[in-house]
Amino acid sequence: MNTLIVAGLVVAAVIHLMPLPGVLGASWLERLYGTPLDDPDLLVMMRHRALLFGVLAGIMIAAVFHSEWRGLAVVVGLVSAAGFLVLALLVGGYGPKTRRVVIADVVAVAALLAAGVALVAG
Repeated sequence: MNTLIVAGLVVAAVIHLMPLPGVLGASWLERLYGTPLDDPDLLVMMRHRALLFGVLAGIMIAAVFHSEWRGLAVVVGLVSAAGFLVLALLVGGYGPKTRRVVIADVVAVAALLAAGVALVAG
């Protein structure tokens, strides 16, 4: 069970680390999302989003080593990934770059659900 929990957290952490280079600026974010970021307000928000994903990934990685953090890490990871999936479903009409994020978040949700079930089954 421990291996499944750790694997689920690591998979979700890696997925949440992917946007972190966006903290470095617009060119990184534009490559990642395929959308020009000409508005300074939007750029600040997107860079902050990248930072928050890094924080979330850090929590999941820390939970690998601190078992008492695992429940929290699974819950916040699920809220993040599943929340994005719900928003993508509600908005619809997104392009291929966002579709890649949707697929990655489906993988993250599956990994975190497996980790959560293993954690509860304990």
